[in-house]
Amino acid sequence: MADIRSIHVLLVDDHQVVRRGLRTFLEVQDDIEVVGEAADGAEGIAAAEQLRPDVVLMDVKMPGTDGIEALRKLRELDNPARVLVVTSFTEQRTVVPALRAGAAGYVYKDIDPEALAAAIRSVHAGHVVLQPEVAGALLSQEEGNGGQGRGTSLTDRESEVLALIADGRSNREIARALVLSEKTVKTHVSNILMKLDLADRTQAALWAVRHGIGA
Repeated sequence: MADIRSIHVLLVDDHQVVRRGLRTFLEVQDDIEVVGEAADGAEGIAAAEQLRPDVVLMDVKMPGTDGIEALRKLRELDNPARVLVVTSFTEQRTVVPALRAGAAGYVYKDIDPEALAAAIRSVHAGHVVLQPEVAGALLSQEEGNGGQGRGTSLTDRESEVLALIADGRSNREIARALVLSEKTVKTHVSNILMKLDLADRTQAALWAVRHGIGA
């Protein structure tokens, strides 16, 4: 019987050979258990709702419902699974929509197997995981949109919240750390995104790391 502390993983990819390879590697990890597979986004959504995995490994380009649409649907359903995109597509026009749709990480299929296992653990722990090439593309875009200098408009409290976002903390964890209500933390997060002209927490975490705040 799998250890109750195992990270439950769902594989969503239209290539059976890819799913088989991922399963073969992940099944030898003591703390990771593959609980299901799906061949497209629609199947992945249904499986995620039924199996309630901790982490979903999701391809982007699939027939029918693609990975980005599946991400949006999972967010609408308020599914708690953290989604790590594992794909061959490196274009920024794919990376940015995936992260904005709710992906907690974005890595390429040529990633070292041990690095993939580490990425799964990190995403499960609440962190944002991006390969260097992906982070570089996003930071270039952010700087091109005037990212430098915007942090000066943040209050001290907002800077504290941003640092904890960069550390992968949830609103509840931030509230506990700063002795605030979750409602107050949500307000701070909204103000941070507005002041920095960022779309979501992933971009905020990247911005913070780029500017030496938090992780």
